Amino acid sequence: MEDVAREAGVSGQTVSRVVNARGYVGAATRARVEDAMQRLGYRPNSAARALRSGRFRTIGVVMFSFSSYGNQRTLDAIAVRASQLGYALTLIPVASSARETVAGAFRRLEEHAVDGIIIVIEAHQLDEADIEIPDALPVVFVDSNRGAELPFVDTDQAQGARLATEHLLDLGHDTVWHIAGPAKSYSAERRRDAWRATLESRGRVVPEAVQGDWSAESGYRAGLLLRERDDVTAVFAANDQMAIGVLRAFREAGLDVPGDVSLIGFDGLPEAAQLWPPLTTVQQHPERVGALAVDALLAELDEGERLQTPLVGTELIVRGSTAPPRTR
Repeated sequence: MEDVAREAGVSGQTVSRVVNARGYVGAATRARVEDAMQRLGYRPNSAARALRSGRFRTIGVVMFSFSSYGNQRTLDAIAVRASQLGYALTLIPVASSARETVAGAFRRLEEHAVDGIIIVIEAHQLDEADIEIPDALPVVFVDSNRGAELPFVDTDQAQGARLATEHLLDLGHDTVWHIAGPAKSYSAERRRDAWRATLESRGRVVPEAVQGDWSAESGYRAGLLLRERDDVTAVFAANDQMAIGVLRAFREAGLDVPGDVSLIGFDGLPEAAQLWPPLTTVQQHPERVGALAVDALLAELDEGERLQTPLVGTELIVRGSTAPPRTR
């Protein structure tokens, strides 16, 4: 760092601010320091920095599934935000939420010397497995709900389901059928409960929810059941992938969407706009969730303060798959 300071004609403190991404450094001065670092081949010594500061500048992430759109986007946002703040990630995927599997992930992260942990596993799964959360490290949950026990960041699942159900009722449909996500999913539970509460608040009949598992195949199976009924004019699927399966089942039966049945999903998959008809959906913002998770973790790390962040709002994207009902 002394060599870089001499080369750039600045103080050692200025070089330290650039290297550690802390404190204000003017753009021209920062560029001069970075050019000097490149010319001299300087690389920060992570081990030495950790010894001096007590920080490893690494965040551990424990994640149950990479297959869902939301988890992929959330992980990307966590990585981007961590990088902006000068932190690296150590990612530990777990095959299940079994006690020993998750406990093993925590042990591995402690061996990798991380400063804190972000857990992208729904809290009810950890509760059922009776997982002991590490006390020595700050922990933040994503897409979950730990009440006041630990910080969590999540989408406002109830708001999104309410927007979807109200949209269909406001179009004139008598009621709304629901294809739910997995029975033990926190997100699916909140969406299902909000759908039911919205119908009840409007004095509408609440049909029995059809069980799905987030996959397009389960949506297709649900669509096979619903297409046999004459009283189904509006369907709210708990995610876009299941809605895609429903659309196929309806099309095979010669049902027009939205002429015969209106259909709405949840998530905001980019591909949803390219379907025919383009799918009305509830847009989540996993990029905000991921960034807030990093900020909440570092707030606890830097200030010892456990932040309870507000739920991240959703928005309704109205496209061609929903319309007022007509007689079938």
